[in-house]
Amino acid sequence: MPTTIHDVARRLNLSITTISRALDGYDDVADATRQRVLQVAREMGYVPSRAARQLRRNRADALGYILPTHDPRFTDPFFAEFMAGLGDEAAAHNLDLLVSTAPPGEEAERQLYARWVHGRRVDGLVLSRMRRQDWRTEFLAARGLPFVCLGRADASADHVWIEADARAGFAALVAHLASLGHRRIAYVGAPADLALQADRHGGYCDGLAAAGLPIDPDLVTEGDLTRRGGQAAARRLLALPNPPSAILAANDLTAIGVMRAAQECGLVLGRDLAVAGYDGIEAGEHTQPALTTLSVPVYDMARRLAAMLVCLIAGERLDPSQVMLQPELVIRDSSGGPRSD
Repeated sequence: MPTTIHDVARRLNLSITTISRALDGYDDVADATRQRVLQVAREMGYVPSRAARQLRRNRADALGYILPTHDPRFTDPFFAEFMAGLGDEAAAHNLDLLVSTAPPGEEAERQLYARWVHGRRVDGLVLSRMRRQDWRTEFLAARGLPFVCLGRADASADHVWIEADARAGFAALVAHLASLGHRRIAYVGAPADLALQADRHGGYCDGLAAAGLPIDPDLVTEGDLTRRGGQAAARRLLALPNPPSAILAANDLTAIGVMRAAQECGLVLGRDLAVAGYDGIEAGEHTQPALTTLSVPVYDMARRLAAMLVCLIAGERLDPSQVMLQPELVIRDSSGGPRSD
């Protein structure tokens, strides 16, 4: 028979309430008593019931993350690394990480958030792929559930977030390509409702202006942050009467799709066409040629976000509560200069 809390209480001649509060870390139990309880519980092999503990404390002991995706076969390595960081930090605080997926902006997503919040499935939520007007921030704030954001939304400037300065990063990418002699630099962006699109497209425009290059609407097209989307967008750009000599992509997956389309057209990457992305996923190191990118510390950002969320749940003050990081420009062989002919 497994050891129960009643067995520990009898051994120490203490009430079950005292044993329970000592194990849960309440400060109304003397430290010496708490240490005795912990020691005897270990000796007797007692493992508290997680469900009972959660019920007593009115806590789920879990952080939540709902991945916004339309694709049931999730393949984006950026978010694989992001979830690894969330999970490792949650485990460091003896918490679970509850993960699910939902199509962004659809009723199924709203229902999932409502079910988790009203069912008390999690103590706090991590949000990503922020939208310019994001209903999630208003929904969670109105219900008093702590949350943190990877990136900002227009309506959530006062909330807790961590972000990489994509605008400055894309301006640096354009400057790099312009310094190599590129004059027709295209941009494959993200859906317009995403906050990241405004920053990355803004950086692209800033870079062109700094280099004295005009903004050509024909060289700007929308993707969906997937390989397939990047491939389709690149085909459109490369079919132009005067195609670009360089293409920037809103993320690395898009850039990898661009590279495939260029190779299908018989172009030599890094010579006939320069390509660069954003995120710094590991797959970019192994493309042929290796992908020039803006690298962001995805895993570390995720761990820091989870740690900030734990502080919010505990009612602790965060300083700072908003963190802007600088992406690193990683120059590889995919971004050579344009052909002289």
